[in-house]
Amino acid sequence: MQNNSTNLPELVLILDRLRSAHNTGNIFRIAEALDAGVAACGYTPCPPHPKLEKTAMGTDKTVRWKHFESSADAVDFFHTAGYTVLAAEPGGKEAWEMEYSFPLAVIFGNEALGVAPEALEKCDGIVSLPMNGSKASINVGNAAAAITYAIDAKKRGKVVIKNEN
Repeated sequence: MQNNSTNLPELVLILDRLRSAHNTGNIFRIAEALDAGVAACGYTPCPPHPKLEKTAMGTDKTVRWKHFESSADAVDFFHTAGYTVLAAEPGGKEAWEMEYSFPLAVIFGNEALGVAPEALEKCDGIVSLPMNGSKASINVGNAAAAITYAIDAKKRGKVVIKNEN
C-alpha cells in the first residue's frame, strides 16, 4: 500500500474497474472514516487525479492505497497476505448476517459489469445487500458505505440479529 505505510490495514476496499472518479472519491472518504485501505484495479481512478482529489476531500493523500492491473491480481495479493476476500455481489449473504474474519478485503465491482469473473471465482464468499425493488440496483459508493459500516458494526459487536421465527 502507498502513503509510506509498511503495514497493511485490517480492512481493504478493492475497487474493480470503477469509471467514476466521484464514486471512487466517495469510497476514499469511507475508507478514511473506517481506517481502511483502497485497492484501485484496472481503469479505476487513483491518485493523483483531479476529479478524485476534489471528491475525496484530501483523503486521497491519507488513505493507504495501491493500484493493481486487475482485480484478480488484487485478490491474489491479499490472499498471499493472509486476507479473507469477499465480493460485494447479488445473491450472497446479507452484510449484517455475514460472519467476518480479519484481515478482510471486499471487492466492489463496476456498476454495469459487476466484479470481474476471474476475480469472483477466487473470492472466499459473497456479501450482499437486500434488493427488494424492481431495478435491484444501488450506487457503488452507497453499497460500499452500507456494507463497510455493517462490517464495522459487526466487528464492534453493535449488530445482533434476532431470529423471531
